Amino acid sequence: MDRGRGLPQNGDVKMEGMLRYIVGLAMALGSAASAAGGAPNLMGFGTGGSEAQLKLEAKFDTHLAAERLEERMRRLAGRPHHAGSAAGKTNAHWIASEFERWGFETKIEIFQFLFPTPKVRDLELVEPTTFRAALREPPVAPGATSSGQPDLLPPYNAYSPDGDVTAELVYVNQGLPRDYETLERMGIDVAGKIVIARYGGSWRGIKPKVAAEHGALGCILYSDPRDDGYFQGDPYPAGAFKNVNGVQRGSVVDMPLFPGDPLTPGVGATKNARRLAIDETTTLAGIPVLPISHGDARPLLAALGGAVAPPDWRGALPMTYHLGPGPAKVHLRLSFEWSMAYAYDVIATLTGDERPEQWILRGNHHDAWVNGAHDPVSGLVAMMEEARAIGRLAQDGWRPRRTIVYAAWDAEEPGLIGSTEWVETHAEALRQRAAVYINTDSNGRGFLNAGGSHTLEAFFEELARSIVDPQKQISVAARAHAYRMVRGTPEQREVAQQSDALPLEALGSGSDYTPFLQHLGIASLNIGYGGENRGGEYHSRYDTVDHYTRFGDPGFRYGIALAQTAGHAVLRLAEADLLPFEFGRPAATFSGYVDELIRLTDEMREEHQLENRLIREGHYEAVADPTKTWITPEPRDPVPHLSFAPLRTALTELHEGARRYGVTLEERFSAPTGLPAARAVVVDEILFRVERALTREEGLPGRPWFRHQTYAPGFYTGYGVKTLPGVREAIEQRDWALAERQIGLAAATFSGFTAEIDRATAALGKE
Repeated sequence: MDRGRGLPQNGDVKMEGMLRYIVGLAMALGSAASAAGGAPNLMGFGTGGSEAQLKLEAKFDTHLAAERLEERMRRLAGRPHHAGSAAGKTNAHWIASEFERWGFETKIEIFQFLFPTPKVRDLELVEPTTFRAALREPPVAPGATSSGQPDLLPPYNAYSPDGDVTAELVYVNQGLPRDYETLERMGIDVAGKIVIARYGGSWRGIKPKVAAEHGALGCILYSDPRDDGYFQGDPYPAGAFKNVNGVQRGSVVDMPLFPGDPLTPGVGATKNARRLAIDETTTLAGIPVLPISHGDARPLLAALGGAVAPPDWRGALPMTYHLGPGPAKVHLRLSFEWSMAYAYDVIATLTGDERPEQWILRGNHHDAWVNGAHDPVSGLVAMMEEARAIGRLAQDGWRPRRTIVYAAWDAEEPGLIGSTEWVETHAEALRQRAAVYINTDSNGRGFLNAGGSHTLEAFFEELARSIVDPQKQISVAARAHAYRMVRGTPEQREVAQQSDALPLEALGSGSDYTPFLQHLGIASLNIGYGGENRGGEYHSRYDTVDHYTRFGDPGFRYGIALAQTAGHAVLRLAEADLLPFEFGRPAATFSGYVDELIRLTDEMREEHQLENRLIREGHYEAVADPTKTWITPEPRDPVPHLSFAPLRTALTELHEGARRYGVTLEERFSAPTGLPAARAVVVDEILFRVERALTREEGLPGRPWFRHQTYAPGFYTGYGVKTLPGVREAIEQRDWALAERQIGLAAATFSGFTAEIDRATAALGKE
């Protein structure tokens, strides 16, 4: 599911030249540093431990082979294997047999969940001309796509309701709240209409959600060739991009409320779980929604009249983009089989010999919408190769200090179901034992992309500096820094110019880390490679082994890089004398989030003052259609002064607490006696619960499942993160009383976080 997770992917020839220059400079600096430096002292390891750990990782690397990744991909992605399918069950049992063969104690845990599949899908243009959408993806070449396989799901959006509606059509760009604001000011109302929105800008489930809030009767989603089709490059099979028939499937369940099975919120979807009736659940889409190709979308869009779309709303279809409403009128009819399906989670455990009650968890999902060679099998086969290598180490007599748990999740695509139901089922054990969760999803050729808990940022940066990029032969950290310098967002470029540190991106949602981090407060990482593997295969039947081996990662070199990156992380976390959490970077990052909130309120105040002045003076500019003018909006309430002093005070205390911990840690590790093992166990038990202090039992306003107070998916972004979400979204919604309350709660949360760090410092300092 993990779409949109990668680095920005557009660039020009000048940027490519600059990138090569910066990469060359980084190679030279890296070689000089290597020649000048000695053996590193790894985070979490005392005297002598670092050298042994690096030898262990080097031995691990010798057990990795790219050809096995391709062999596994051909087996796992050779046919469609969506959640609930017979092929998905077969894959799960084969994955489990492999883990068993490698020496892991393995089991399959089964969950039962609501999973609608389509019975009727009809879309036709009925006025002013007629056209019936094909709604199919034909094979493009022998062997290139699956054909004649009964398990292949047709293009649809899971958790759309049944519906039969006929109405005028309105083009709403990406269907985001800001797009409806623009339409409103242009005098266009979507109430009683069917909207058509192009993919992009947010997670797909937000589009029908916002359309329903504005009174629309139905929603059509399409992939514009500007975004992932012929505008970007040759369509498949000649090139990697979406052809005229390609369709992006996907779930539209309202995951910003809660992920997982819609019928069992907050509890595991086990056989005997209490389930809601379908009409009681709150996460199903409110109006019927259907995804289509740009081939099917073109006649619908061409039939629209009305105002010409604003310049940044126009795609790459060879036509003028109009907004409507009408004269295009469409008939949308959908019907689904609302049945229960089974998810098969593979759980493989290698028990630690010294601290078995501390778990390092590692996961990747195995279900796909169709064949899923890229999403998710490219990440899954890399995870399996790293697990095989760890199994070989164990067969040679090594045993991890902490317990290692590998998981191949099912039913991620419909809504993070396999991981969420497992976490909800085992919540108490995870609260007591889970130290870190590491997630991967799709993978491809290119640059390291990493997000996660900032308590792990220093640890992950150190690790990334030791992994060699297979294409440039420099560290993956150096190459990622070069990317941010050249192609990053303005904010990323500014940070990269000031420091060569490797920041972790804050996590929103879109993959299986969500229940671990944002529900239980387990420190998490989400990692992968990409940026040079762009294409249009996402969630289509064209995501095949042929497509991946030609365009995704030929030779699977970045599959091996991912196995090394995640495998080394697992080994270091499992073997460290003391869990390598660090708190100075989170303190700095959280302070930056507060600065952003202050700027946000200042900008809103300035915009409010300007808008009200324009309203008073009658100055409102014309829209793209010179015959129409903007509708003058009603003046809005002023932005009040919000006191961020409680947050500032709490963060000052956090900075000091982080400093005290760092000083005490350095003193203990540099002492002649080092850190006694018994003392390290006590400190560990505090450390891996520190992230839990960033959660609150009552959760976020209006969505209590999301408990983390620092990171959450946005209510209107879905995948995209909102940092300090309780405060930020209250401000964005102009709910000033709620914003004041959330500032106080966030400050109290940071104070509790500092208190836990101080507990670890006190335990560390004891003899």
